[in-house]
Order: sequence, then structure tokens, then C-alpha cells
Amino acid sequence: MKTTEMICINCPLGCSLTVTEEDGKLTVTGNTCKRGEAYAISEVTDPKRTVTSIVRVANRENTFVSVKTAAPITKSRMFEAMEQIRAASVNAPVRIGDIIIPDLLSETDLIATSNAD
Repeated sequence: MKTTEMICINCPLGCSLTVTEEDGKLTVTGNTCKRGEAYAISEVTDPKRTVTSIVRVANRENTFVSVKTAAPITKSRMFEAMEQIRAASVNAPVRIGDIIIPDLLSETDLIATSNAD
């Protein structure tokens, strides 16, 4: 039997969760809602994170645009994603929601979260 303890970050309650794995079955305790249970199982089986960063605007001196992944990516691939993001650049104008890197890591798009004129 394996146990993992964590704090749920889905809402301000911050429930203390315990995930117990026994005979291949996961049991979550301490959650006050179903979202907490889903979060705990995801964290134990396939943790994902939203990546936020900046990308250089090539045709503007000392200008960057903020970006984020449109959906969370596999946590173990975050450094790989950051390598691609650091190597990227974009030309202005850029608008919030523009796709900066389509299909990043074959998982999701990287989108702009700020404007650059």
C-alpha cells in the first residue's frame, strides 16, 4: 500500500488530501468535492502544469509578449517546452489569444496573453 499526501489547489479551501494506492486501485480521502478527487488522481497518475513565460518580439527592440499554454502539459516535459519557448520569436503586431507556437510538444498551443503593437 502506497500513500501520498497533498494539498488541493482547485479552490480556496485547500483540502488536505490523502491518496492511497492498493492493488492498483486509487482511493482519495480528505476532499470536500469531486474536483479534489480528480485533482489528486491526476497528480498521482499524470501530473500536468500550465506553462507561462515570455517570447521575444523580433521586430521591436527590447519587447516581449507574455504567453501561456492553452491547456496544461505533462509536468515532466516542462523543461523541453521551455527550450522551444526560449528559441521562439514573433513579429508584431500580436494580440491576446494569437497562437505563438502551434501544437507545442504535440500537446497544446502556446498562446499570447498580452498585446504587442
